[in-house]
Amino acid sequence: MDLLADPAGVAGLVSREIRTGERQGMPTKIAIARRTYPTDRDDLWDALTDADRLPRWFLPVTGELRVGGKYQLEGNAGGVVEECEPPDRFAVTWEMGPMISWLEVRLAPAAAGTTLELTHEAPVDPDMWKQFGPGAVGVGWDLGLMGLGLHLDTGAAVDPAIALEFPATPEGLLFVRTSAAAWADAAVADGDDPAEAQPAAEATVAFYTTVPEEGASS
Repeated sequence: MDLLADPAGVAGLVSREIRTGERQGMPTKIAIARRTYPTDRDDLWDALTDADRLPRWFLPVTGELRVGGKYQLEGNAGGVVEECEPPDRFAVTWEMGPMISWLEVRLAPAAAGTTLELTHEAPVDPDMWKQFGPGAVGVGWDLGLMGLGLHLDTGAAVDPAIALEFPATPEGLLFVRTSAAAWADAAVADGDDPAEAQPAAEATVAFYTTVPEEGASS
């Protein structure tokens, strides 16, 4: 079963921007992804915030989905809900182990439906940035936005097993390569060296699409 008939075209539905910032005295990198979905704000907000609907395209979530409440995505990040203004925006901390970053999602009416703007700000790890650039975070969000689009198009749930295998398929490789290249372009626009951005994008592609050998030890 093919997840996408036109993976490069779907990757191209996202506009990407990188900004250099600062938070609490620490340098940060800010990844911004925007995509317009053919639905109204209420429906998109529901898909993003309803605990019963979120697993249909992303991950199961537990906790208290209210300002000040803690949430946990299954097998992924958790954090605290810092702000929530339905159906306009919400902001949460994005915590994985000792690493803390900040996520904000905004919804705005558009002629073709609703534009989702996702902003993920994280402290800069110079070694990690040199190795992968923004793609390590950006490609992951692009895959999530793709799943959201598939769910909104059909109303059906995305099969988690198929979604997990997708990056290693020929269609998935094209999607990831298109996404990683676009994130590299965004980093160069923010001032990164093109000679470093391209190898970082290739490393990101390998990270997302390499299938571990059966029986390989960790």
